[in-house]
Amino acid sequence: MTEETPHTNEENQGGQAPEDNIITLTGMYEDYFLDYASYVILERAVPTIEDGLKPVQRRILHALNEMHDGRYHKVANVIGQTMQYHPHGDAAIGDALVNMGQKDLLIDPQGNWGNTLTGDRAAASRYIEARLTKFATEVVFNPQTTEWQTSYDGRKKEPINLPVKFPLLLAQGTEGIAVGLSTRILPHNFQELCKESIKILQGKKPRLYPDFPTGGTIDVSDYNWGKRGGKVKIRATIEKIDNKFVAVRELPYGMTTTSLIESIIKANDKGKIKIKKVQDNTAAEVEILIELSPGISPDVTIDALYAFTNCELSVSPNACIIMNGDKPYFVSVLDILQHITLQTKALLKMELDIKQKELEEKLHFASLEKVFIRERIYRDIEEAGDFTEVLDLIRAGLEKYFLEPSSKKKRGDKRIPLLRDITEDDIVRLTEIRIKRISKYNSFKADERIAALEEELKQVKFDLEHLTEYTIAWYEDLLKKYGKGRDRKTKLDVFEKVKVAAVAANNAKLYVDRKEGFVGMGLKKEEFVTECSDIDDVIIIRKDGVLTVTKISDKTFVGKNIIHVAVWKRGDERTTYNMLYLDGKTGRTMGKRFNVRSITRDREYHLTKGAKGSKLLYFSANPNGEAELVNVLLSPASKARVKDFDFDFAELAIKGRSSGGNIVTRYPVRKVTLKEAGKSTLGAIKIWMDEVSGRLNTEERGQFIGGFDTGDLILVINKDGSYEREELDMNRKYDPKGVWFIGKYDEDMVVSAVYYEGERGYTLVKRFQIETSSPGQSFQFISDSRTSKLYYATVHPNPEVEVSYRVKRATESKVVQLADFIDVKGWKSLGNRLHEGKLTSVKELNEPFVPTVKEPAAKAKRGSTKPAGGDDEKLRPGQTIELF
Repeated sequence: MTEETPHTNEENQGGQAPEDNIITLTGMYEDYFLDYASYVILERAVPTIEDGLKPVQRRILHALNEMHDGRYHKVANVIGQTMQYHPHGDAAIGDALVNMGQKDLLIDPQGNWGNTLTGDRAAASRYIEARLTKFATEVVFNPQTTEWQTSYDGRKKEPINLPVKFPLLLAQGTEGIAVGLSTRILPHNFQELCKESIKILQGKKPRLYPDFPTGGTIDVSDYNWGKRGGKVKIRATIEKIDNKFVAVRELPYGMTTTSLIESIIKANDKGKIKIKKVQDNTAAEVEILIELSPGISPDVTIDALYAFTNCELSVSPNACIIMNGDKPYFVSVLDILQHITLQTKALLKMELDIKQKELEEKLHFASLEKVFIRERIYRDIEEAGDFTEVLDLIRAGLEKYFLEPSSKKKRGDKRIPLLRDITEDDIVRLTEIRIKRISKYNSFKADERIAALEEELKQVKFDLEHLTEYTIAWYEDLLKKYGKGRDRKTKLDVFEKVKVAAVAANNAKLYVDRKEGFVGMGLKKEEFVTECSDIDDVIIIRKDGVLTVTKISDKTFVGKNIIHVAVWKRGDERTTYNMLYLDGKTGRTMGKRFNVRSITRDREYHLTKGAKGSKLLYFSANPNGEAELVNVLLSPASKARVKDFDFDFAELAIKGRSSGGNIVTRYPVRKVTLKEAGKSTLGAIKIWMDEVSGRLNTEERGQFIGGFDTGDLILVINKDGSYEREELDMNRKYDPKGVWFIGKYDEDMVVSAVYYEGERGYTLVKRFQIETSSPGQSFQFISDSRTSKLYYATVHPNPEVEVSYRVKRATESKVVQLADFIDVKGWKSLGNRLHEGKLTSVKELNEPFVPTVKEPAAKAKRGSTKPAGGDDEKLRPGQTIELF
């Protein structure tokens, strides 16, 4: 693009435009863009730190204050008034006004102002009304401490900043997108803002976390006090109703029921979750009812909702504000709170200073007026010739009784000292006193009024001398008047990271063409392997001893002669692979056991030593570290004395994927046959339950519930008087507050329970063993009367408790050995009577029951006929794997 110069009538003698007047297009773009960017940043998108408001919000509040008469005003009228100050159209003003009204702090709305839960819009501005709240009139406005500027058309005066004595910016939150930057400050709790401001004034370190009107739960581990680079995770509150339904009770910040349901349906359409129906029952409270597909776990579904929908959001705050009126700064919410708290203190000082001057003026004139009337100075002016003489006569009369600061005090002078000199305006005001008032003047009441003014002035001076304490008391009063009903709605928590692969619904099927070497979801005419998710990884092991992990797709070539294919989970420490292979270099048969915990996708790894001619002779995949016994048959032509022997994989240590293994034989092997399936050599998995989230884990977090091996069950005794005996599911989520006992089930366990039988009206003790044989089903072991209540339950072998109960007006207690009180009976029996009526408390006297963990034996016992390996290696004793 060529540069152009603007046309000018002034040219030099040579006919050329002066060089100083040349304006290039590049320079014009730079100047105009900077002007535009500065305007958007300062005048539209970013709030100032002084009052926490954007210009449109400030002008709306100023217009409402001018209109304020205690009654509601049509929003259309408010918009019209605001347009005198804000030259950007009624739509922008109306949207900003509705947004402020929905935050329930500064504006008192009336009518249909929309629904922030469902996303419904407000009614037209001609139908709804608004007025300032009492909080706004007290905290936001004071014309005496406001700096003013001329409005855009020069006809009005508008505030540069409102003298706000509260951190509105942090209470309401804000978002704005400007040119080259943005701001996002999350809302905080009203009560906490007041309390943390008091901490700042007391010299303590404040702590402040977001709080959202929609509730939910927030993880502030990486909040970084709202600075750039920080983030928070926000979750909806999801409740499990039963095995068929879950319900969303609270929304994440920024979501509506409509947008959240759309994200749930989208995840279902993609197969990430499996649901049957979504129903929005939201009215005053949020309720999104989700009906699950048959056989789908509610706990897994809740995790999947967090993983694949907007039920969990990650929000990055960015506290950008205008400071000093001319420049954006990136700060923290604590910086903002500190600034506003000190600003509030300064504004309160200004108000006290103004009040002090007003009181001094009132006291000054009240003293002059009292003497003027009581000493009848007004009679001295009856013979005055003109007004100037009147003023002189009054001044002379007052000087007899008052000592001005500019006058020198003489010895024995008993005149009353004044706070300032008597001015001509003071004397003129005295002349304007009406005769009627003079005639009714009450000297006693005048003295009372002067005393009250002096007392009030004394208090103001005291407050100025103790300004910090005065500001603290002001915040405490603010909290008392306006803090009721503004409790924290968003719960603080630390979220466990949801493992996406663990909760993804099985929305695909994995197939394999072993001979041609293809795996994928699109090979529907080939061998079916397993159901899986479209985000899973697939592990493939070939006959030549090469291992590969690849992302599942429709069809992927991984190499011919596949002997093992399965879904692979990163970090899996339990799945153990057992193999015998022929080393092509030495001719030896080697045996090895290994895990595959981490790997690089689509890279080939040699499980043999990599020599040419190496191949697998036997392979099995064992989900819990099982070690089988195999029979090795050597070639008849070999020189070995023993040509038929057993090899026990339990004798091998589990090593890394790249280990060479141990020598099994130096002679050629004819075939390898599974003889006996083995048990796990890894020992029991030690499991804990997080006492906050109720999730099972292996990270030693929370309550230890036992060591679990293959086939072990978990026993849960609930506080509603039911028990469940079920298989261990690491994705299951329990309610720690609703569980009396959770731990590994032992068939010799005896459950001891103390409960109130509602129908009969007395307390019973029963002891029983688990007799039901249906895992995963809940059984009620106390009566189903509405008033029945389980006081205590344990599996301790010798439980001892102290029970307390009321006898007339006194409380009595006794110690009961439950094992001696009643024998073990059936689980449906009522039990023996302990007390007539209800108990007040039951206290356990034993140490808490801790499950024991059996360590793995040095060598697994034989005799099991349970097949080893995965679904594609369904081997039985006597079965041979034909690998060559």
